[in-house]
Amino acid sequence: MPREIHKATAAPAAGPLTGVLAWADQELARLYPGCFALVMATGIISNAFFFEGQRGLSDLLFAVNAIAYPWLLFILLVRAFRFRQALWADLVNPRLVFSFFTIVAGTDVFGVGVDLRELTGLSLLLWLFALALWFVLIYFSFGVLTFLNTAHGANVVHGGWLIAIVGTESLVILGTRIAASSGDLAPAVFVLIHMLWGVGLAFYGIFITLFAYRIFFFDVEPEDITPLLWVVMGAAAITTNAGSTLILTDNGIPFLQSMRPFIDGVTLIMWAWATWWIPLLVLFGIWKHGVCRAPLTYTPMFWSMVFPLGMYALASLRLSLAADFPPLHSISLAMVWVALSVWAATAAGLMVSSWRSLRSFLQADAART
Repeated sequence: MPREIHKATAAPAAGPLTGVLAWADQELARLYPGCFALVMATGIISNAFFFEGQRGLSDLLFAVNAIAYPWLLFILLVRAFRFRQALWADLVNPRLVFSFFTIVAGTDVFGVGVDLRELTGLSLLLWLFALALWFVLIYFSFGVLTFLNTAHGANVVHGGWLIAIVGTESLVILGTRIAASSGDLAPAVFVLIHMLWGVGLAFYGIFITLFAYRIFFFDVEPEDITPLLWVVMGAAAITTNAGSTLILTDNGIPFLQSMRPFIDGVTLIMWAWATWWIPLLVLFGIWKHGVCRAPLTYTPMFWSMVFPLGMYALASLRLSLAADFPPLHSISLAMVWVALSVWAATAAGLMVSSWRSLRSFLQADAART
């Protein structure tokens, strides 16, 4: 289903500033709903470096997020007021609606970074905001699938749908940090986050079945291979991270403690599953860009590839602690530098793509006048 793009009508050019504002208005109208993947990717690498003891790099990336997160919230609100129809078209599009869960995940990932810097009150507010938004989106998105999707539209199953799982499990990770300072509400928070971990696991079972059926039993074209496919690995990695976090946190509730053997086993299996996907996803990329000669160009979806790499690094580290298996730490250390390299390349792609888009818009605007 093609996205409906609502382009702003620019007034006659009155100078460079007017042209830049008109370009910004156009970009705002067609803002990618998964734009908070930038916050997710930046935040998870920052958090991974924090746990690795690389505080300087962690603080630098956290500073980037401290600017990016409120800025993206602001422009999302502006879009809601200025381009309501375009925003609504994205919300009721089965291909795009799950991209909005990047707001939930981005908020939680940023919230963990905030909590690591002992800003507990702010991290609590971020978690509550993410939790409330999750409740709204989870039922709205499944409502879209139920009432607005069609048999033909079922072919839109792709890795982006698994962002709902990433958002769900992100609530578990930040929630374990919130629960420790929740006082009398701590038991309720611990029960809630264990429930959310199980819900995310159930969602993964549903979506990965549909996804595997789609890619293994239908024709796959180069345009079907997008960076969003990496969310398949990322969803398994964040489930591993969430499970390891539950294992490492003392909740003091006997019933939840009895779940530890189950969480232990599933967490290891999910890490193994995430690991299995990495070579296959690399092969997909080689087939698309090497065999089919599809050009490698920047798209905002690339941030959804950076995040799984960073999450896999952090999940491996947390699992090494939960399982008391130090060799996994070596994998984590290697992967976090891979994630940082891909982050830098993607950030460069964003800047170059934005400059080219602005230059083309200004040249076209000048030609019209």
